[in-house]
Amino acid sequence: MKVTPTRLPGVLLVTPDIFEDKRGYYVETYNEELYRRHGIDVRFIQDDISVSRKNVLRGIHGDMETCKLISCLWGEFFFVVLDGRPESPHFGKWQTFTLSATNRLQVYVPAGYGNGHYVTSERAVFYYKQSTYYRPERQFTHKWNDARFNIPWPCAHPIVSERDA
Repeated sequence: MKVTPTRLPGVLLVTPDIFEDKRGYYVETYNEELYRRHGIDVRFIQDDISVSRKNVLRGIHGDMETCKLISCLWGEFFFVVLDGRPESPHFGKWQTFTLSATNRLQVYVPAGYGNGHYVTSERAVFYYKQSTYYRPERQFTHKWNDARFNIPWPCAHPIVSERDA
């Protein structure tokens, strides 16, 4: 397992070890002791899955309490992490990643950051662990195409929810 810091303070890119042979492959997607040794010292209490079709854009959502560990179980998506802490000198800074079932990359997103994703394959399964139970009333949302951030999404007219429109 390799853990790499990103341009955003506290956001980490995790490359799990993949064992592959003629039968297929094996990936350990989470091991509390190993992740803690690599600086992800968080108690995850809820796991969630979101399945979306091509051209769906979800997010940018976050809150000031929840840490997440995000990966793609099937397909591929363009993933964005945005610093949503208004008092932060990095507020509005973002970084993008391509997460897929092939590369098996994970992104650790600390509290105060928002995230969103755009599905580039026919279907994608977005999987995440989180450190708090979901409570929509404490979340912040930034419009996916907010001119303040100028995020280069791969599509100008994605499929979005009312909340994300």
